[in-house]
Amino acid sequence: MSILSRILVIGLVLGIAGCTNSTGGFGGNSGGLNNPDGGLVSDQTSPAYFQQAVGDRVLFPVDQATLTDQARVVLVAQADWMSLNTDYKAIIEGHADEQGTREYNIGLGARRADAVREFLISRGVAGNRLQVVSYGKERPLEICSNETCYSKNRRAVTVLASNLMG
Repeated sequence: MSILSRILVIGLVLGIAGCTNSTGGFGGNSGGLNNPDGGLVSDQTSPAYFQQAVGDRVLFPVDQATLTDQARVVLVAQADWMSLNTDYKAIIEGHADEQGTREYNIGLGARRADAVREFLISRGVAGNRLQVVSYGKERPLEICSNETCYSKNRRAVTVLASNLMG
């Protein structure tokens, strides 16, 4: 392997590693029982519990922002958890797969995040506790050119924070 190839591989690995904890919060460390960013997984009031037991993400079909039945199940659990844990606010991140233009995917990610926000509000979560952001195709979980990767990247992720909006 040439030096240039090695540098490119190292850069790719570091770039991917930088994306795994894109929020600087609770999403990056999901291994083990003690999550330094989000408390104990066994603590039902912790962000780690929310992420792993409740579920912090929902997936979408190709080119859609419509919630699936499976997504609704996860979002009902999220709304119930947020109703019991009112100290937390959330940013809902909208994501898209790598297909399509950057601009289109930013819009699609926004529609997906908005769909999640509206569902959570309909289940009793106060709208002032929820913000949305779209990353479009800029923060993929998987990088490859097949449906297996694409399906994991078509998502909305609910990221918890306390005192997020002041």
